[in-house]
Amino acid sequence: MTRDRELASWLQLALTPDIGAATLRRLLGDFGLPENVLAAGRAQLERYLPRTLIDAMHSTAVARAVEQTLAWAQAPARAVVTLADATYPRLLLEISDPPPLLYCDGRVDLLNRPSLAVVGSRNATAQGLRNAEQFARAFSEAGLTIVSGLALGIDAAAHRGGLAGLGSTIAVLGTGIDRVYPAQNQPLAESVAAQGLLVSEFPLATPSRRQNFPRRNRLISGLAHGCLVVEAALASGSLITARAAADQGREVFAIPGSIHSPLSRGCHALIKSGAKLVETAEDVLTELAVYRRAAESGSRRTGSPPAPAPQPESPLLSHLGFDPVDIDALCARSGLPAERVTAELLRLELDGQVAALPGGLYQRQA
Repeated sequence: MTRDRELASWLQLALTPDIGAATLRRLLGDFGLPENVLAAGRAQLERYLPRTLIDAMHSTAVARAVEQTLAWAQAPARAVVTLADATYPRLLLEISDPPPLLYCDGRVDLLNRPSLAVVGSRNATAQGLRNAEQFARAFSEAGLTIVSGLALGIDAAAHRGGLAGLGSTIAVLGTGIDRVYPAQNQPLAESVAAQGLLVSEFPLATPSRRQNFPRRNRLISGLAHGCLVVEAALASGSLITARAAADQGREVFAIPGSIHSPLSRGCHALIKSGAKLVETAEDVLTELAVYRRAAESGSRRTGSPPAPAPQPESPLLSHLGFDPVDIDALCARSGLPAERVTAELLRLELDGQVAALPGGLYQRQA
């Protein structure tokens, strides 16, 4: 079966109205591939679906929606990624309700890169916007892809920071991928599609609906190794993302603020609940490096494939002895800017060649 025919089978199921993701996963679990579901007799399918849905599955309206989506996906840099694809993000397979399909526009390779969610208030302060962009840029320069929701405020600032660095950014939409909400972020969405990745689990032409954004939030956290909340009120949707991150076993971080600011209360509540307090980008980078090393060690113990071989030796290693040293000293020795040194240290930590020590110190391991 050709790729287009396989994808058409997935789309025929996914685009049938009222067949939700949970039902679709159950059908796939029992029947295997989508073409097996479509080939099944009505008596078999009636154990899972009402007759009206079985009829809708083979309707002209669904066939037209499949055709339109296949045509959309023919454009360069566009793709519909299914649960069966090798490019489906591994981190989403760990959450309780992974979407069967992801509509993508841009760099699909970012789906499986080391990543960090950065979220916060739509009505952010000027300082919050600066923090979000500067932190996101530092993380991106360190090789992390920045994941956020393309909302006004902190999300938009995080995407701008991500685009400014090496790791780029992923924007997870609460609409169809051919819609931009809010409209003010159309230029930003175009930049993300050109240099990063737009992602949605919703079919083409899905408008902005209130109930879709909490579902979007679980994907923001699910695509990332951790979640940083920059500013948030107690009733902020960003706290939904942070709670989803905690439920998914991700690390949660928060930047504290003034005790007099309503936009600090959500972050302070997270810190009281166990989120890690963040003052510098290095706080997050160090924590994620430790988390990744522990996860990789656990994978090796359970017989999973070993981690990829380390990259060629970094020029920074020649300036690292076996005595602890801080970033300022490394910058002075190597002549490299702090952003480059931080990025190299993160890579070397993930490769097990450098260990982070208390007090912001680093030590060569091999």
